[in-house]
Amino acid sequence: MDILTKILGASVELFGQYGFKTITMDDIARRAGISKKTLYQHFANKDEIVKESVLWHKNHMFGQCQQQMDEADNAVDAMVRIMNIIDQNFTRINPIALFELQRYYPDGYATFREGLLKNDVESVKENLLKGIAEGYYRDDMNVDIIAKFHIEKSLLLMQPNMMVTDRSDIREVNKEIMELFLYGIMTPKGEKLYQEYKEKYLKKVPKL
Repeated sequence: MDILTKILGASVELFGQYGFKTITMDDIARRAGISKKTLYQHFANKDEIVKESVLWHKNHMFGQCQQQMDEADNAVDAMVRIMNIIDQNFTRINPIALFELQRYYPDGYATFREGLLKNDVESVKENLLKGIAEGYYRDDMNVDIIAKFHIEKSLLLMQPNMMVTDRSDIREVNKEIMELFLYGIMTPKGEKLYQEYKEKYLKKVPKL
């Protein structure tokens, strides 16, 4: 593992666990197992690390989701697999990190949002077209609008008014939002298939 990957990986772990505001350059260097001098040779300040680590994590997640889409048997299977990946990701994220990224690091948030709109919208559109062809999704929807809507609604989790306070909450909110979206686009045939895949891939969120 190269130094840059160690730094970004350590940063993602720390930001996800404790949020963005309290983590220092010392914390990142210590978690990465490098000196502070080495850290500053790669990044001028914390703002740069936030921006690059968010992008790195975003690209890593996109790669995982794309792989699942490629391996899935159909569009519904792909969507449920992605739901599971996102759910597992939220088990490692402190909800405060989502709020702090948007509030204190607007450049990092802008990079994150831009990545979603650039790459993820196209992937969702591809899934929608495939589902329509398979008969699992409605054929009377505007896929361009629905794909953008799907990505934009995912950003709702970063809004304080959603009252997401812990990992259990954020997983439950994400599940409800995702299911609402799916039931809005699926045909009866797709709904039946969704129930089968839901039992296979998705675990119930434990109540605290």
